[in-house]
Amino acid sequence: MSRRTLAVFGLLLAVAPLSAQMKHEDHNMKVKGAGALPKGWMGRGDDGAKAEESKFVVMGTGWHVTSGPAAIYWNGLSTKGPFTATATLSQTKAPEHPEAYGLFFMGKDLKAKNQSYAYFIVRGDGKFMVNHRAGEEVHKIVPWTDNAAINKADAKGAATNILTVDASKSDSIRLLVNGKQVHALGGDHFGNTDGLVGVRVNHNLDVHISDLKVTPKK
Repeated sequence: MSRRTLAVFGLLLAVAPLSAQMKHEDHNMKVKGAGALPKGWMGRGDDGAKAEESKFVVMGTGWHVTSGPAAIYWNGLSTKGPFTATATLSQTKAPEHPEAYGLFFMGKDLKAKNQSYAYFIVRGDGKFMVNHRAGEEVHKIVPWTDNAAINKADAKGAATNILTVDASKSDSIRLLVNGKQVHALGGDHFGNTDGLVGVRVNHNLDVHISDLKVTPKK
């Protein structure tokens, strides 16, 4: 085998894994039945996508999202001062590969270029992550981390998790899943925690949301 053939063969080996990875990337798509959000709700998709490209409907005493693009959704719940925010989120079907859902908080200027919010999300393989979005930039706060408190998806892809952001104390922001603390952010990490609270659902998921509430500290 000539040196040139060896070089080409090596290049193909290097490119193949990248090509295979690209085939499995999630792509934004408009979901059948997508359209206007329920009354009182607003949304914003990532990277210029529209939240209205997902199907978001009232279902029972909660809401159901069949997502195309990753997006955040909110309905006016806001905080001023110490608070606790919580929601029950149920992934009902298995995605092609792990995608995440959860809560966002400290939301400011959510329709503007300088949007800002932090988000706490979990996914079906039992991992959680915390990020902060500022404009078009996303800052990693806590990378994907395993935690036994998170209910993993079953054979059908279903899992229910109760997520809580406890900002009721000045020393830290406590993040809980199913009543168990998975992480604590130093109280000086974000500064003022006032802002809108809502949910985040990433690409191509089927998620039911219930018991979304914010409780100010008395």
